[in-house]
Amino acid sequence: MEKKEPFYKDGLNFACARCSFCCGHSPGFVYLSKRDLDALCSYFKMTVSEFVLKYCRWADYYYGTQVLALKEQKNYDCILWNNGCTAYEGRPIQCSTWPFWSWMIEDRKTWDECAQECPGMNKGRLWTFEEIEKNRKQYENNKPLYREEVEKLMNQ
Repeated sequence: MEKKEPFYKDGLNFACARCSFCCGHSPGFVYLSKRDLDALCSYFKMTVSEFVLKYCRWADYYYGTQVLALKEQKNYDCILWNNGCTAYEGRPIQCSTWPFWSWMIEDRKTWDECAQECPGMNKGRLWTFEEIEKNRKQYENNKPLYREEVEKLMNQ
């Protein structure tokens, strides 16, 4: 079967409107990888244990496992959101690759449906195919830390 060309081969427009839609308003998970945890601990100058206890929760994942995720505020905003990301320079890959997540760029219909809730999509600067692919691959390769891995890191 021939692989069809991505609909974004000529690029996509996106410019963050700082609306915070992707940072909250409804329940969700920001899963943390080892890279994310290291970056956030460094940014906040905290140990793994300190950061996990203050900012994280366990999220049920596949096959009865649990992974590390950021907590949410009562209104479902990310715990790191306060009129802007309080950890922007150290933010997780999941956040920095928005809206070029693999499922969102699967086809034009999905992209346009997501754009109905994100005012930055289909506006602003043109992101090239290469830039979009780089973000998509980072998103796909960013694997969350399992509870056992985090507990090991907390005991070091």
